[in-house]
Amino acid sequence: MRQGVRLGVDVGSVRIGVARCDPGGVLASPLETVRSGKGDIDRLVALVAEHEAIEVVVGLPTSLSGREGPAAGKARAFARRLAGRLSPETVRLYDERLTTVTAESGLRAGGVHGRARRQVVDQAAAAVLLQAALDGERLTGRPSGEIVRGSA
Repeated sequence: MRQGVRLGVDVGSVRIGVARCDPGGVLASPLETVRSGKGDIDRLVALVAEHEAIEVVVGLPTSLSGREGPAAGKARAFARRLAGRLSPETVRLYDERLTTVTAESGLRAGGVHGRARRQVVDQAAAAVLLQAALDGERLTGRPSGEIVRGSA
């Protein structure tokens, strides 16, 4: 298992959930919600620098059958833009099937409802995504997901 902080990013049309893990890559936790649109990439680049992250894992939404739709295309484009601003091989795409559903269930079970849940569900989904990627790396000994090549 590689040492170093990673960020998990759950890209949505309105909000972007961000999570981070500890330097040992053991536990992912919610970090922040960034508004999608102008300045979102700048904020993520700043978070990478602030937390000295070695990698950013961006969620790739696919259907249960594994097919990619319009949301996956948007996530790929976002990941390419982000990768264009960071060091080579810093950004990875990781299958995020059911992360939001899992995050919603966990928040509901924890007693977080209504508006309060909507404000943190994106961060929680990013944490679920990042934890899955970390667990995958621990199991296989290889970084999870696919490397994204940047473009402006």
